[in-house]
Amino acid sequence: MTFETNAVRLWKRLSPEDRLVAAAAFWKEPPTEALGLALGAIVKARRIRPQVARALPDDERARAIAGVHDPGESLAAALLVALHLGARRALLSAFLDALGLPHENGILREEADGAPPPSKDSLERATKALGSFPKAEVETYFNTLYLQDPDRWAVLETAPL
Repeated sequence: MTFETNAVRLWKRLSPEDRLVAAAAFWKEPPTEALGLALGAIVKARRIRPQVARALPDDERARAIAGVHDPGESLAAALLVALHLGARRALLSAFLDALGLPHENGILREEADGAPPPSKDSLERATKALGSFPKAEVETYFNTLYLQDPDRWAVLETAPL
């Protein structure tokens, strides 16, 4: 599997439906550091004033962000994380459980920070545990993990999907 090397490229590969799911999840709990970027992207995409963008309902904001082809690296990364922490949390949990990494509902715990990268054997077992999930979702998740920490998750490029 060949990974995209930045979040914008991965964002562009998502289907319009997946981008909308990601954007809707983002607006449920927008990260403070990405909120201004998201509002700026809406202002630019819709050609509206910032105060109008801030007043839009969340579903309208989600549709606006989902339609942005290049939201910028930081915002694209935040949207990808939102996608997985929202609609795809079961995938995260299943993968981390199969690897034996400590997590809370799909979010790695701090004690997992020092854990070594998964071995090829453990990765193979963990990948098999994801057999009930759509291949495209698994690939997007693996690529998102890789973008967050390329050194730790480089082994995911060899995952047997």
